Amino acid sequence: MRKFLFTHAFVLCATISAALGQSKIPTDSIREGDIVFQSSISPQCEAIKQATHSPWTHCGMVFKKDGKLYVYEAIEPVTYTPLADWTARAPKHFVVKRLKNASVLTPAVITKMETAGRKYYGKHYDSWFEWSDERIYCSELVWKIYKEAAGLEVGEPKPLGSYDLSSDIVKQIMEQRYGKNIPLKEKMIAPSAIYASELLRTVYEAK
Repeated sequence: MRKFLFTHAFVLCATISAALGQSKIPTDSIREGDIVFQSSISPQCEAIKQATHSPWTHCGMVFKKDGKLYVYEAIEPVTYTPLADWTARAPKHFVVKRLKNASVLTPAVITKMETAGRKYYGKHYDSWFEWSDERIYCSELVWKIYKEAAGLEVGEPKPLGSYDLSSDIVKQIMEQRYGKNIPLKEKMIAPSAIYASELLRTVYEAK
């Protein structure tokens, strides 16, 4: 059952039909170290929206490889996705955020971020949102890279039980994942918490 959830987590949350096509990508507005956010459509994403009271359900970090921009993201598995492919999933609703103090992101710090993120490459997506390095989910990946490489906490992790778990779809997802043993004290970081971080500013929004 866990293997099924790992394999299909990306389908449930990050993917929208390719028929949406690609948007014009503002590559001149995007830099390494930027954090990108999507609002996606799926049962899991709807549950995340209702639990966090935010439209943002997925996020990743921008890095450059061979002169091209990629999003490093925790899907299934953790991987680098070309920016063009990433924005094509939700061409009308994605946001690029950057540290207000962008001078922190020196080439040396970007290299440290890439190194910090490397240990997660190829790991399974964490459908159970556990605060461990065995598996990892999207916002956890971004948060841990920033914490380890730059010493910054972009957003505040908080217990699962502090989110709004009252809606029917949230209850359904929780029961599918945990049965009757919901880990209400498990520390989590939601995409919305990173999005709301006072350390970040918006540099681009498509909507």
